[in-house]
Amino acid sequence: MRLFDRFPAALALGALMAVAPMSQVFADDDKGPWPAGTRNIESGQPSVQIFPTIEGSRLHSAAPTGAAAAVSNLTYHGGKVETAPVVYLVFWGSQWSNDPSFEAVVLQNFFNHVGGSSWANINTQYTQGTGQNIVHAGNLPGMLKPVWWDTAAAAPTHPTQSQLAAEAVKAAAHFGSASNVNAQYVIATAHGNSSSGFGTQYCAWHSSTGNIAYTNLPYMTDAGSSCGANFNGLGATAGITIVAGHEFAETVTDPFPSSGWVDSKGAEIGDKCSWTSGTKNVSLNGVPFPVQPLWSNAVSGCAISY
Repeated sequence: MRLFDRFPAALALGALMAVAPMSQVFADDDKGPWPAGTRNIESGQPSVQIFPTIEGSRLHSAAPTGAAAAVSNLTYHGGKVETAPVVYLVFWGSQWSNDPSFEAVVLQNFFNHVGGSSWANINTQYTQGTGQNIVHAGNLPGMLKPVWWDTAAAAPTHPTQSQLAAEAVKAAAHFGSASNVNAQYVIATAHGNSSSGFGTQYCAWHSSTGNIAYTNLPYMTDAGSSCGANFNGLGATAGITIVAGHEFAETVTDPFPSSGWVDSKGAEIGDKCSWTSGTKNVSLNGVPFPVQPLWSNAVSGCAISY
């Protein structure tokens, strides 16, 4: 993944939602070329690229999936979790006038139903603080706050991380929520204008700028089976909620990467269970959505509810 020229050192990048395994899509994406110093781990599954520290910013991708995932629990790194998480969904750019897969509707339905679900409850076993000051990650109904259609002008054709971070800051100002450290801003880009590398190097990623946690969520069906279309027979739009849910859970438990809950290799709650056979339709407050399992320290494995 040629990430060096796109991701400023000042903006720490969270774990990426890697493309689906080669058994589901085209080929192992470990063919490079990779940046100097990249270490490739062969595991019988698609390789994982572990990036070195570059000017203080650690860039890394998802951990091995399925049987190749290390059986090691997540550990707390002293930072924040979202104790009362809320989601601000931003549809960025006039390009949203064309939404052939109705992804805007799917995303709003998903985030309207995820709060209070048994699936999202997996997050609540992860805590913030030590001693008598421990608080748990939250899981309350009504997480989705007002949606912003920032469509007065076109978004960049291939937005950089700096541009995505700037949009998140702009969204926080729009909502008047910049001081809410429990907020996550999902920056959804429209059909045909995703950031570079989407569908070949990653499906989505989350990061932070200042105290603002945000997700880069491209138009998932543009990547087809590389990012979850028909994964496990779940339908052409399955990747939308599989990937959005992955990044949502990681942001709740590690909003400012990697200061929250990660394992010894830097993998987050979603990474350790991504693109596994346990990915299926799950009822979120009575409405089924395709979601992946999440790592549960309680069972030292992937779980679909808690």
